[in-house]
Amino acid sequence: MAQKFLKINPTDNVLVALTDLKTGDKIEYEGKTITLVQDIPAKHKFVPQGMSPKDEIRMYGLLVGKAVEPIPEGAAIGTHNVKHEASQYSGRNATYNWKAPEIENWRDKTFMGYHRPDGQVGTANYWIVVPLVFCENRNVNVIRQAFEEELGFGKHNAYKDYVHELVQLYKSGNTAGIKSLNLGENQTTGKSKIFNNLDGIKFLTHEGGCGGTRQDSEALCGLLAGYINNPNVAGATVLSLGCQNAQPEILRNKLAALNNDFKKPLIILEQQKEGTENELLAQAIKQTFLALIEVDKESRKPAPLSKLVIGLECGGSDGFSGISANPAIGHTSDLIVALGGKTILSEFPELCGVEQELINRTVDDTTATKFSTLMRAYSKAAESVGSGFDMNPSPGNIKDGLITDAMKSAGAAKKGGTSPVAAVLDYTEYATKPGLNLLCTPGNDVESTTAMAGSGANIILFTTGLGTPTGNPISPVIKISSNTKLAKKMPDIIDVDCGPVISGEKTIEQMGEQILDYIIEIASGNIKPKAVLLNQDDFIPWKRGVSL
Repeated sequence: MAQKFLKINPTDNVLVALTDLKTGDKIEYEGKTITLVQDIPAKHKFVPQGMSPKDEIRMYGLLVGKAVEPIPEGAAIGTHNVKHEASQYSGRNATYNWKAPEIENWRDKTFMGYHRPDGQVGTANYWIVVPLVFCENRNVNVIRQAFEEELGFGKHNAYKDYVHELVQLYKSGNTAGIKSLNLGENQTTGKSKIFNNLDGIKFLTHEGGCGGTRQDSEALCGLLAGYINNPNVAGATVLSLGCQNAQPEILRNKLAALNNDFKKPLIILEQQKEGTENELLAQAIKQTFLALIEVDKESRKPAPLSKLVIGLECGGSDGFSGISANPAIGHTSDLIVALGGKTILSEFPELCGVEQELINRTVDDTTATKFSTLMRAYSKAAESVGSGFDMNPSPGNIKDGLITDAMKSAGAAKKGGTSPVAAVLDYTEYATKPGLNLLCTPGNDVESTTAMAGSGANIILFTTGLGTPTGNPISPVIKISSNTKLAKKMPDIIDVDCGPVISGEKTIEQMGEQILDYIIEIASGNIKPKAVLLNQDDFIPWKRGVSL
């Protein structure tokens, strides 16, 4: 018989429903029978003993909330009877000893990647076109229209055909036909590719570069420098207006700070110097095309798994995320770290309540202090505008069992596995140390994935319990579901199903190993993840205000 509930940690005082439980169901727990006093939907939590107001709620062995009213034995917890509460944190107060997982099966494995002059290895080969200021967005989009279809990177738009058919039915007065018309084939590639070793040209528009604070422009240039330096990028075309805050010189300085051995082709054109728009665009298109001829000469070659830089992200999380998909990619992270690679755990608002655990895992006091300083500054900034980390859970999170930020964070942090924290990075800092890196970003899915690619991630693992199409222009995003129901409902966006962990068919370790094997296939170009097939190129720079 399948297990109906789970106690995650021996010190927890709430249980997780693994399947829908009904009022009157009897649960055998630690030698006693508990009668449920209300329905407990799958993913939600219930108490095996009665609670009084101010009693602590513990999950994952951590404080995640406090009762605000009496909760009878066998009742569910929710926002009506529990509020957010998290433990305080200080400096390192315990010695951390890590037992690395067994890596013999992967020690000699390689992936087929693009070797860059500085020693980085890409899992893809993209050219990017970016504006330094929003004034150039239109010109970037004109270049997109000129290049994508002609070079074989465009997609035939089935939805455009669908609208055309609807229009024809409307013109003929066939209202019944409109109601019954179904969408035809999915989008397919149009013309054949011209450059076979180029995975695509990506066009990254944004709303920054001028009009905000100078710090915003500095951060934007730092982010764009990270994208240009990312091993998945072969080179870049940058469009500048000329008078904006985000000047080309700032971008060059950021690039030099990231990589003093930068040798990729970089084209920077300024509209106010070039003259007419036509002259700017003609130069941009011609120079870019000539550069594409050269970068297409690059081909995939074997690379050790130590060259992988894996981003760890979650979005649209549910009550199963912290017990299936997140710990599964946490084990994947541990395997990659043991192999000498790098992993990046971001979303600082979703590390609330697990700070002390992460601090104790840092490799030294300097790294611990940097993490504490960034966390406190972020929390203070949120509180200064009347918000706070406690407001992080979304309506979807709450509906599916994540009722406090500390509860959400305790499960989200599982993505980082158990390895020591090798480095702490502020926003736009680049990952250079092998091991687990903590990167300061918002919990917002796109702002976070955008940041991880800017810090060097050449693949991103993205867990979800509710479903989200989020992708990235340059770093392949592998979408991993926490439950099988979602994987079956949204097969167009889900790559890997961690539902077998919930059903008991697979262990967390087995799932993590399966995901590593899948990463190798993606990194070698043998498989394209669903977000790449859908051209889900999400890119949102973080303006250093409050974003949870």
